[in-house]
Amino acid sequence: MFTDMVGYTTLGQRNETLSLALVEEQRKVIRPILARHHGREVKTIGDAFLVDFPNAVDAVRCAYDIQRAIRELNLSLASDKRIHLRIGVHVGEVVESQGDILGDAVNVASRIEPLAEVGGICVSRQVYDFVRNKMDIPLSSMGSMALKNVSEPMEVYKMVLPWEKETATASTQLDRNRVAVLPFANMSPDPNDEYFADGMTEELIDRLAQLKTLRIISRTSVMKYKGEKKGALDVGKELNAGSLIEGSVRKAGNRIRVTVQLIAAESEEHLWSSHYDGSLDDIFAVQSEIAEKVAGELKIQLLQSDKESLGKKPTENMEAYNNFLRGRELFRKGADEPSVRQALKTYEKALELDPSFARAHVGVAECHQSLATAGYEHYDAMIPIVKASLKRALEPDPDLAEAHASLAVLRLNEDDLLGAETEARKALELNPSLPEAYAMLFDVAAVKGDTEEMVRTAETAYRLDPITPNQIFVLGNAYFYTGREKEALEHWRRTEHLAPTATYQTMTLYYLSKGDIESAREQHERFERLRPNSNWVVYTGGFIDATAGEKEKALDAIKKIEERNMGPIAYNYVAYVYHALGDMDGYFENLNKALEGHFLNALPVRYSPLLAKAREDPRYGELMEKLRRQSGLAK
Repeated sequence: MFTDMVGYTTLGQRNETLSLALVEEQRKVIRPILARHHGREVKTIGDAFLVDFPNAVDAVRCAYDIQRAIRELNLSLASDKRIHLRIGVHVGEVVESQGDILGDAVNVASRIEPLAEVGGICVSRQVYDFVRNKMDIPLSSMGSMALKNVSEPMEVYKMVLPWEKETATASTQLDRNRVAVLPFANMSPDPNDEYFADGMTEELIDRLAQLKTLRIISRTSVMKYKGEKKGALDVGKELNAGSLIEGSVRKAGNRIRVTVQLIAAESEEHLWSSHYDGSLDDIFAVQSEIAEKVAGELKIQLLQSDKESLGKKPTENMEAYNNFLRGRELFRKGADEPSVRQALKTYEKALELDPSFARAHVGVAECHQSLATAGYEHYDAMIPIVKASLKRALEPDPDLAEAHASLAVLRLNEDDLLGAETEARKALELNPSLPEAYAMLFDVAAVKGDTEEMVRTAETAYRLDPITPNQIFVLGNAYFYTGREKEALEHWRRTEHLAPTATYQTMTLYYLSKGDIESAREQHERFERLRPNSNWVVYTGGFIDATAGEKEKALDAIKKIEERNMGPIAYNYVAYVYHALGDMDGYFENLNKALEGHFLNALPVRYSPLLAKAREDPRYGELMEKLRRQSGLAK
């Protein structure tokens, strides 16, 4: 077990006498508790304790009692004299050496401790497995975390302390290490330079995400605040972020002026602000300096490798960089074929100027994958192009997280499930704040049939990206398909205003599963009013009609789906309607066609209560075995 006093270094610089007094006070509180739980004080490191225990249960109970005792002590103290601790616990073998202990277990515990909230406790998955049925205090998964100097990501759990609800009522208790970079304002005389301000926002998100101690809110969530005037506390609560970065960019010819400030969301206090004037060629140095300043204000100790990573230039050619930013803006905003194709051309122009520009190669790969998934490019023709683009991206920069995330999508499309998982985890090791990589692990878990992992990864993706409809939709499905109806209903109620279409989709299926056709139709009609041309409207309408006994309408829906010429993915939709009609031959025939076309949607087939009848059919087992073989899970 590692304990660490929050803010000790800063306090020592400001008031050394008080800092030493607080360290002595915390030792008086902690040492008797260690003795009660058979903890051996290995050593103190300034304000920190390293302790070992005969078993995991003693360690976790001791951690709980320490935080409880510190909390009770603080109630009687002035705010500047209160003690705040973080505690991390891991289990594993250690080596004794001259009264000290060494080994991976010690290293892991030291890396888990900073992940805890102020006054909180974090434990590893190994500890969770030992104590899960032996304690009344719940432990909640935070998902897989990439830890410094630890080769593989590890799942970390947070102890849900009984007084947290009470504390949250009195105070927002937002974690300062959860950071949201709000959209930078475009102050340029040319409104067409909007892409550059948005690019600055995303570049800063990318750089800060390389610091594994921080959790950075995704670009898709923060861009919702573009042009909005909301208070820092309101934004912090909505994004569950304790620190906000906002700023502006003025670009005129080759000159730039960047202003930036760091704000504590809870108090709305401006912690730091600065401005930078220079040439466009200085933009990468400005981004690196801002990231380092933010890390310093949040008391993040940067290693030399962190500084080197922050200082890395994506390209030396500023015209290529401008084209890359324009291409990314087109791709992010455009859901239609013309926008994606224009983005592709702009990325290709960037590569003409700098053929070694790794991130532009990733952009080309993303465009081709998007076009193929939507049916605008032939699936088989897409794979060689994407492979070549990602190979060119990884040659100059093997540690480019977004390249590994894109490669994970390719591996899944190639039915290489283990390869997809490996690449997604590699992406998270390089950038633990990538929600898309967690969403990919959700897809992998769905094919594997690991429901616990499905929920964990969906929850983590949602925490990193709590406003994007896709992550809201995925988490709702994760709860619904794994039988956690109460959590699903709470989630839908909480997020309906953020993602109404996602809510109406899953609520339609929920009411159908309960046999409430009237409520299902109501939710379906709400969705249709927002997205009248959606494929989902057609096939789900057919499912409802079939469930209501209106066979002709259901068959008409099948005909409409087939007329839309959507490619292999349409076989899934046709299959669902056949299931509602009670035609199991039509259901399995179409699912096998979807599997042959590499577009079987395993999630509803495996888990949806609406398709439960088919899972009693022997052909279901045959279909799942084919899927396992195709995915590389069975020989």
